[in-house]
Amino acid sequence: MFSESSQVSKADITIVTQDLDKYPQQVWIFIGVFPLVVGCFQWGSHIHSKFARRRHHESDEETAPIHNIQYKFSLRRIPLAIINFYRVVAFRWTLEIGKSYTLNMAEVFVTMAYIALLLTYAFINTTSVEGQKLDVFYWSNRIAVLASSQFPIVTALGTKNNLVSLVTGISYDRLNYIHRMMARTCFMLLCIHGVGEVIYPSAQKTSNDDWVQAGTIALIAFAVVIVVSLRPVRSNLYELFFYVHFIGVLIFLVAAYFHTNGIFGSYWIWPSFVVWGLDRFIRVVRLVVFNHSYFGFKSGSGTMDATTEMLSEDIVRVRLRRPPHFHWSPGQAAYLIMPSVSTLPFEAHPFTIASFDSSLLSTAETEDQLGSGENYETQVLGSSNSLWKELVFLVNVHGGFTKKLKEVAATKGTVKVFVDGPYGPSADLGSYDTSVLVAGGSGISYTLPVLLSVIEQVRKGKSSCKRVVFIWSIRQAGYVQWIEEALIKAVQLAPPSLTVSIRIFITGSPSTTQSMEEVSGLSNPTEKNVTFEQVVTRKSPLTSSMLLSLRGVKMESGRSDLDALLKEEVSMASGRMSVSVCGSHGIARAVRHALRFPVSGPSSVLSGGPSVTLYVESFGYA
Repeated sequence: MFSESSQVSKADITIVTQDLDKYPQQVWIFIGVFPLVVGCFQWGSHIHSKFARRRHHESDEETAPIHNIQYKFSLRRIPLAIINFYRVVAFRWTLEIGKSYTLNMAEVFVTMAYIALLLTYAFINTTSVEGQKLDVFYWSNRIAVLASSQFPIVTALGTKNNLVSLVTGISYDRLNYIHRMMARTCFMLLCIHGVGEVIYPSAQKTSNDDWVQAGTIALIAFAVVIVVSLRPVRSNLYELFFYVHFIGVLIFLVAAYFHTNGIFGSYWIWPSFVVWGLDRFIRVVRLVVFNHSYFGFKSGSGTMDATTEMLSEDIVRVRLRRPPHFHWSPGQAAYLIMPSVSTLPFEAHPFTIASFDSSLLSTAETEDQLGSGENYETQVLGSSNSLWKELVFLVNVHGGFTKKLKEVAATKGTVKVFVDGPYGPSADLGSYDTSVLVAGGSGISYTLPVLLSVIEQVRKGKSSCKRVVFIWSIRQAGYVQWIEEALIKAVQLAPPSLTVSIRIFITGSPSTTQSMEEVSGLSNPTEKNVTFEQVVTRKSPLTSSMLLSLRGVKMESGRSDLDALLKEEVSMASGRMSVSVCGSHGIARAVRHALRFPVSGPSSVLSGGPSVTLYVESFGYA
């Protein structure tokens, strides 16, 4: 192809051909070093948290008000102060676009560095032998090959089982932003390549050439994928995104392979199919292993079917018997495939597992300590048994799949469910002295198992945590019924060395807050005009009144002042402190803002304040 134009010398062709092999390989080296460095820090931090000695801060003086303790400035805490400075700058300083789009500075830096790396390699040494600078012949094909060389990485970052996650210790969902960023950068490069192909003079190149048509089809398909991957489409039309993304990427890769087959780029395309196929193979194996009764490996077909029920107008609870060999950690998610509910039988939708994989809540030891044995289980803890004996999911109802699931749940129907998982990170809070858990609505799917995990670790002597704070914002008081039995048991199981504080905020309209009295069992049961949430709260007045009577449990009307709450907890804490948040973008933003300078900055740490680590889980796959 390079010999088509008489304006190009053989020396230019030789140089360009060498660059097409050399520069993509150098880019791969730069990109390969980055996850290795991140992995060293990530796994080093994990090992340090796992095996570091637990430092106990409890003493006789701690029974006095904590604000009377005077911390002294210490130069020995400089390394810890530097780490906290990095955390604030990299992950809590954000670029906010609109009300729902937020990029932290780490993401901004990685994006700018990646774009700069590819553009630098695209346009360096583009002076021709005749002295023409930025010669289109040099950069046009090079920029296309550079983009093509990124496709195996982009594909890997979009899969659930990939080597990057294994090396860095960062789960696939955390890497999904990198996946989208790299894809959009490659699309930009291909558009530049397309401009170069239009302006590059070639007598024999016409639109009828098969390779030109393949390239045009590939670019159009890629453009469609980019459009449907934008946040508004992913959030509001997930099914459309799912189908178009799958078909569009397939068309793009096939067309790109034929477009590059005649030059020096096709060997960058076909590995993407291998990466995708390997991920699918692993997922199929997991499906068979964890859904064995559906595949004839064990008798009892249907015993793993899920039950559905409406908890509120926009929340559906899905419960199913877990396979004995299916284990997960707090905060992890699973993909649910419901052929009878979804439009296509192989649709997989991710949801956080709201149950806790532990025997903590159902041991004979616990019953003896509580003193009421089986009667207590039946009377107070009955429906919460599912939180440790089953897989439980709280599904936020929007449109498409979740709307159809709501129709099934309205009749308390049973559905066949295939489980693929677990996936995602699980924060190990065992090494923290104080843990704060912040949730909004169904975000308790994440924070409730984490709360139970902290209590379990303290009971088993695996954690020196002294205080755990659970903050939950809900629209209606009736929502407390979702988890109140688990909260009761969590508070009662907490050992004396652990202080548990539960703050529940009702953010609904004033008419909704009336049901707060219903929750405490104080209203007249013969009252007329009973609302939906009031009916829900009356189902179990014993548990509701018991929850509110427990020490450390508060229910308040109005929005939570997260800034004031977190600053108060930081001022009371010392040692290591974790803050975990799962909720809307507004809640996540408020937590990030509250934990910036000077609250958890270097000056606070140097003066003896806590070292604060923030974990953020956002709603939805988008």
